[in-house]
Amino acid sequence: MSKVSEYIKESYDELVNKVTWPTWGELQESTLIVMIASLLIALVIYVIDVASSSALGFFYQMFQ
Repeated sequence: MSKVSEYIKESYDELVNKVTWPTWGELQESTLIVMIASLLIALVIYVIDVASSSALGFFYQMFQ
């Protein structure tokens, strides 16, 4: 049990004293970058989905 309490104490010490947390401005900037990247990736996936759907629809119509 002492190993568990030692682990918790060391984890708390590291979390409070050794971790360098981002500033509010850095956090906002990183969040904005992640949001923009997520939207761009979603847009690319949407375009690929629509293009492949159209291509397959055209391909299937050739054999009807």
